[in-house]
Amino acid sequence: MANETGYSVAILGATGAVGEQILNTLDNNNFPISELKLLSSKRSAGKKISFRGREYTVEEAKPESFEGVQIGLFSAGGSISKELAPEAVKRGTIVIDNTSAYRMDENVPLVVPEVNEEDVKNHNGIIANPNCSTIQMVVALEPVRKAYGLKKVIVSTYQAVSGAGLAAVEEMKEQSQALLDEKEINPEILPVGGDEKHYQIAFNAIPQIDKFQENGYTFEEMKMINETKKIMHENKLPVAATCVRLPVETGHSESVYVEVENGTPDAEELKNTIASGEGITLKDNPSEQVYPMAVDSVGFPDVFVGRIRRDLDQSNAYHFWVVSDNLLKGAAYNTVQIAESLVKLGLIKE
Repeated sequence: MANETGYSVAILGATGAVGEQILNTLDNNNFPISELKLLSSKRSAGKKISFRGREYTVEEAKPESFEGVQIGLFSAGGSISKELAPEAVKRGTIVIDNTSAYRMDENVPLVVPEVNEEDVKNHNGIIANPNCSTIQMVVALEPVRKAYGLKKVIVSTYQAVSGAGLAAVEEMKEQSQALLDEKEINPEILPVGGDEKHYQIAFNAIPQIDKFQENGYTFEEMKMINETKKIMHENKLPVAATCVRLPVETGHSESVYVEVENGTPDAEELKNTIASGEGITLKDNPSEQVYPMAVDSVGFPDVFVGRIRRDLDQSNAYHFWVVSDNLLKGAAYNTVQIAESLVKLGLIKE
């Protein structure tokens, strides 16, 4: 045991990029752990990982792995979550799932603690962690919603390749070097897996993330639209999204257009309102060229907001720029925050 007091925690997908960040976040946040299990696929089982001065051996994830586990932090793919989350719940584990498997399930709360922490009280054993691009946007929108109400939201995203996994990052780097060396490239991963066409990501922008739906939007875009409404309890809020993959390793960027319901605050008032939001760092000084950038967000849990300005034609409309580390706040940090909310609200006992 790591500590005499604390909670029994299992991390499913412990050897992946998000799993690694979950471990770092648990450590950095001093989350109390009495027992820790690191779980993965059979292929990754047997690997050694150090945590708080102790070496752990990664085990193959099975239903019985969750015996005695209080909190399960899942980040190993939707199909695995569908298979193992119910088995974990049967054994008394509260699952915090970082895949899309349960996000739109009406019986599963979808939680960003800065926005709807109280929703964790409604869990039936599973709590869903939203999509990375949704998380940073709703954190930035929440102080605006509370102060003025929301009438419409339109977002264009500029998403990092790490959101597609480590193999995609490697492909981006290999393509970049090959093109600099004037060699041919053979794209194999982006925009999505499977048998579809694949496109160059190096020195390019791909206006497709995930599969296209019948309505012409991609699955990523529909995730942002539907998740935003669910998290904010704003089912009738008009939301539109265009999601684009850029050759950036880590850090999602978003251009957000919002129309408010009440009042017409000037840009300075809106800046102060957004800056007061939980988990937000304002970086907004155009005269000094101060604004958020993806490279500056890496390693930080906050959502960074800047370029806040009023629309030139619509008095109740505003534009701003939102950046966050998609592997941290967009995944691991929010997951750990949900676990902390369970503790804070007395929903789990040591």
